[in-house]
Amino acid sequence: LNILVDTGSSNFAVAGVPDPDVTSYFDPELSSTYRSEGIEVTVKYSQGSWTGVLGTDVITMPKGLYGSYTINIATILESENFFLPGVKWHGILGLAYDALAKPSSSVETFFDSLVRQAKIPNIFSLQMCGAGLPVSGSGTNGGSLVLGGIEPSLYTGDIWYTPIKEEWYYQVEILKLEVGGQNLELDCREYNADKAIVDSGTTLLRLPEKVFSAVVQAIARTSLIQEFSSGFWTGSQLACWDRAEKPWSLFPKLSIYLRDENSSRSFRISILPQLYIQPILVIGDNLQCYRFSISSSTNALVIGATVMEGFYVIFDRAQRRVGFAVSPCAEVDGFPVSEIEGPFTTADVASNCVSSVSFHEPALWIASYALMSLCGIILLVLIVLLLIPPRCQHRYTDNDVVNDESSLVRHRWK
Repeated sequence: LNILVDTGSSNFAVAGVPDPDVTSYFDPELSSTYRSEGIEVTVKYSQGSWTGVLGTDVITMPKGLYGSYTINIATILESENFFLPGVKWHGILGLAYDALAKPSSSVETFFDSLVRQAKIPNIFSLQMCGAGLPVSGSGTNGGSLVLGGIEPSLYTGDIWYTPIKEEWYYQVEILKLEVGGQNLELDCREYNADKAIVDSGTTLLRLPEKVFSAVVQAIARTSLIQEFSSGFWTGSQLACWDRAEKPWSLFPKLSIYLRDENSSRSFRISILPQLYIQPILVIGDNLQCYRFSISSSTNALVIGATVMEGFYVIFDRAQRRVGFAVSPCAEVDGFPVSEIEGPFTTADVASNCVSSVSFHEPALWIASYALMSLCGIILLVLIVLLLIPPRCQHRYTDNDVVNDESSLVRHRWK
């Protein structure tokens, strides 16, 4: 089975019944080692959802990790907008922390199981290749997932590390953004509203709405194209050029500053337009059409595949940090399309750009609403006792809990 590697969720799940959009599936009845837990689980993503049953089975790794390991696996029985026409994958491997595991954090994640049973270091790394290749191309674009360490041949130069702010998603701290070398001059908390995460399961670079508007204005202002359709920026329209003409020279470089392990320093990862102006399709013999691979988000800045394709990314869970190094496969026409530079001083930004108040787990949300409701009821009773006879009642209800999950890669195969 081909599995989508997703650092923005925490369940390992595979198709467990035939589906018109998958070519293969796992039949638990044909496995002598499968054990059903009989627990139904549903995972919702920004795009799509699935419902299945939790169980355990034994897996072997074809390279490096010799031996058999028992892991939790969800067999997908029903799904909606999860398996899509033409996709080449049959399941998803969630590599985030157990805090995001469904139905609860007591479900040990795939990678935690490997670390515990195989005694490998608590670190994995990911190289996603495909820069400059058509997004809707057939087959895989290559890349590597290294479990338990770092592979020197997959990067060039130095590795720069930024601390993991909280262990649920791989949440990091963004200090500022630059377009064409010009600082957007936004309050650094805008970049982290309400979180900034590194998520291989999200196709685009997603930016909070205020940041997205500032980036689009800056790109439009500094690009060599004076008039551009608004539909291109919102993702509803493609832009087409003659196939002999490469549009990337018309657009500026985009830089993201991350806080270094030494909090008084930062470093920046930069992507050239070849990564965020992506070829989609060819029309006739002469036209190549491109999409804008940056979108707005209501709840996060997401460093997705658009950026990650430029780098070898190290998820060092043991030392609670995420590392970035330039990937040798991030080249288009023989030229590198990503850069890392540093160190820079952080004297011009706040000492903390991440909100200290956060309720991430559903239980915490419920508890917070319950406490607010209780305070409200007490306050209401006091007001009633002071002003009017106690004849009326006020009924409080909790708001629905909204769980934020990563979006899935659409028409892109890793």
